[in-house]
Amino acid sequence: MGKTTVHVRDAARDLALALVLLTRLPLPGLPDAAFQAQARAAWAFPVAGLAVALPAGVLGWGALSAGLSAMVAAGLLLAAQILLTGAMHEDGLADCADGFWGGWSIARRLEIMADSRIGTFGTLALILSLGLRWAALAALLPLAGIGAVIAAAVLSRAGLPILMIALPPARPGGLSRGFGTPRWPVAALAVALGLGLASAASGPDALAVALSAAMAIGATGWLARIKIGGQTGDVLGAAQQMSEIAALLTLSVLA
Repeated sequence: MGKTTVHVRDAARDLALALVLLTRLPLPGLPDAAFQAQARAAWAFPVAGLAVALPAGVLGWGALSAGLSAMVAAGLLLAAQILLTGAMHEDGLADCADGFWGGWSIARRLEIMADSRIGTFGTLALILSLGLRWAALAALLPLAGIGAVIAAAVLSRAGLPILMIALPPARPGGLSRGFGTPRWPVAALAVALGLGLASAASGPDALAVALSAAMAIGATGWLARIKIGGQTGDVLGAAQQMSEIAALLTLSVLA
């Protein structure tokens, strides 16, 4: 009983930490000691995706059921997701777009990525990301409902721990190095949890969607290795965005 209690307490702490790191949900503060084991909490990334997708999906589905157009409902859903995450993933995508294509050396690219100002490449990346997700969600909501939203959200976060293992931190300091490197069992649990949640939400399409999401994360990681020699918090955010876009587009094809 004692060991079970400890395991449950550790799992609850990991889950709370993942929610604090990946969402802006109003949660009670965690003790400083909890942040010393951030890498262990990576298994719960898909659950953080669920925590974002479920209320946003309910809002979108409710708007659609109330008679609003699919485009308006999808826009409300997307806005809710952005509010619930604090736009951190979008910020990472914009920073990567500016840095990867705005600098001619690794040092310069990292410098641009750390700049809070947004450039042309970052602006275009955000327009494309929002536009593609908005269009895909508008097509999916009447056909697949909330399940598609959940599947894309959990799968786009399930592969991030693998990316953190595969690529070293690109900066000597920074968010990614401070987070630490998850162990393979943690990454495997994240993938299994993501697949399980996606299968429950979208049925047999989950495997094809997971494959497309994994390919998008892999492509983002490959580009990050070429451009800056590793990964950062911005790279993880960009990978989530690219993976979610791939998942939503795949679901749109299969719907």
